Amino acid sequence: MARESRNDRRKGRHDRIRQNLYGTPEKPRLSVYRSNKNISVQIIDDVNGTTLVAASSLDKELKAQIRNGGNKEAAKQVGEAIAKRALAKGIETVSFD
Repeated sequence: MARESRNDRRKGRHDRIRQNLYGTPEKPRLSVYRSNKNISVQIIDDVNGTTLVAASSLDKELKAQIRNGGNKEAAKQVGEAIAKRALAKGIETVSFD
């Protein structure tokens, strides 16, 4: 039997977490994905099936400030960006995925 890839194991963990976590319009879900080179964050409303706000180290305004998209400094920049965008849309609380 073939070994599971790292991504398969990541998806399994994600599925286990999602069994108990569901984003609503009042308290959407915050999803974070970190690869070796970049980091992406989304705030998701699962009831309507929409992404309310997103930020990534690949965004044009952040990419100019970040030298390496997968390090702690990049995560800090992406976190600040998602927080500003969420507050602009009126989102104050989230469930962490």
